Amino acid sequence: MNQLRVETDPVLCAGSGMCALLAPEVFDQDEEEGTVVLIDDRPAEVRRDAVLAAAERCPAGAIRVAGAD
Repeated sequence: MNQLRVETDPVLCAGSGMCALLAPEVFDQDEEEGTVVLIDDRPAEVRRDAVLAAAERCPAGAIRVAGAD
């Protein structure tokens, strides 16, 4: 499997917090804006499913994941 590479776009982020709930080791939320904060742009393989779920469930499409295939 390929190493995951995660990118986020805080401008697109709707602040739902789904990413931080599903993968708190990878995503957080800005305390003032409520938008996504990327903690780990190359998460460990053990976090793959949670990261992919967060990207899939992001209502604004603010998370992009490369290397998921």
